[in-house]
Amino acid sequence: LMETPEASPHIRITRDGGVGVLTIDRPARFNSLDVQTARDLRKAGLQLARDEQVRCLVVRGVNGVFCSGADLKYIRGGGDPKDLGYLSPEARGAQPGYGAIFKQILEYLHATISELRRAPKPVIAAVDGVAAAGGLGLAMCCDLVVASERSTFEYAYFKTALSGAESSTFFLPKLVGLRRAMDLALLNPRLSAKEAKELGLVSQVLPDAAYEVELMSLARRLAAGPTASYAAAKRLMNEAAGVDRLDYHLDRELEALARSADSRDFSEGITAFFEKRTPTFEGR
Repeated sequence: LMETPEASPHIRITRDGGVGVLTIDRPARFNSLDVQTARDLRKAGLQLARDEQVRCLVVRGVNGVFCSGADLKYIRGGGDPKDLGYLSPEARGAQPGYGAIFKQILEYLHATISELRRAPKPVIAAVDGVAAAGGLGLAMCCDLVVASERSTFEYAYFKTALSGAESSTFFLPKLVGLRRAMDLALLNPRLSAKEAKELGLVSQVLPDAAYEVELMSLARRLAAGPTASYAAAKRLMNEAAGVDRLDYHLDRELEALARSADSRDFSEGITAFFEKRTPTFEGR
């Protein structure tokens, strides 16, 4: 197992023969993404997606969390001025909400999702623990979702009055159908790995104790396979399923989520989230 040293504090790349592993390692913030982590994720994703020596790509988190999407604590704090330097003070002054900060995180995350979906190799979402909001979207965009028994899957966006992004509104209707997608969004069940597999969101559920061994065994098996044929079939299936519309849809998700993040309801939702109380939404 070879570890590639990267400048990123929260994104790690390791290689095991033809298997490239991209790990979101930010346990103190539940593997959520601030601007720097989202930027580093995109860079690492691009690198592994385009490296011909990497024949299978595994995306994963640490400490019983896959990914929980954008970092709400970072967003609530107004972000980091260094990260947001491209926004002029005037532009920020005109934006009383949180949309601009979300937008920058999502631009990097959406670019990563697009890259993983087009990568000419199998991409496995290794979900060992919580996949919520943007983490759910990141898992759904992968070719296979291999979950441990302890994993859970949750739409979660409406808890803070966000519309949904990170490919979740694109892939859920394609994977489970429109009715079930609306059920998952509006009713927001926290699905167990078994329930997620029954709905068609998860490819395999592995026992917790054997998770690491069986996951890497599967990844090595894929890496040893006819990867050029995999790439051709993936491209054709993407076309058949209308995934050539993904980039257009990600842009639409980004605009809608930024608008919802600038709303009064989101201000209330994020405040209630950190005060651990039930929000009072007004629908605006």
